[in-house]
Amino acid sequence: MFMNKTICSAVLLIAIAGATGASLAADTGPAVSAPNASERMGLARDAIKGKDWKKALAELNLAAREEPRNADVHNLLGYSYRKQATPNLPKAFEHYKTALSLNPKHKGAHEYIGEAYLMDKKPQEAEKHLIELEKLCGNKTCEEYADLAKSLADYKAKN
Repeated sequence: MFMNKTICSAVLLIAIAGATGASLAADTGPAVSAPNASERMGLARDAIKGKDWKKALAELNLAAREEPRNADVHNLLGYSYRKQATPNLPKAFEHYKTALSLNPKHKGAHEYIGEAYLMDKKPQEAEKHLIELEKLCGNKTCEEYADLAKSLADYKAKN
C-alpha cells in the first residue's frame, strides 16, 4: 500500500513520541470532583444572601438529587421558589411540605410555609404553623415563632 510522505512523517513522529515517553497532551492538573450536597448547600446559601434565586435553585435542585431526604434542602428550595421576583408558590409549598414530612419539627419550614400561606391569602393555615412553632419552641420568643407572628400581625393589619 502506498502512503504519501506527509502521512508517513506523521506516523513516524507519533511512533517516536510514544517510544521516548513524550506526551502529546498537556497536563490538566489534578482531577476536581463535583461539589457534594453539603457544599452545594453552602453555595446556595451564598446565592440566597445575594438574592440570586436562579443560582440558589440550581444548586439546591442538584443537592436534592444527591440527598432527596434532606429536609434542609427542601426547606431552602421552598424559600427560594417563594422569594423569586415572580414567586412560584406551588413549588414552594411542595418543598415545604416535603421538608415537614421528612422532619415534622423543622422550625424553619414551619415559619416559611406559614409566610407562604400569608402570600396565598390563607392566614388560618399560617396560624396553624404558628401554634406548632409555639409547641416546638416551648415559648413565643424563638426566632421562627417571632418572625411568623410578626408576619401574621402585619398581614392582619393590612387586610
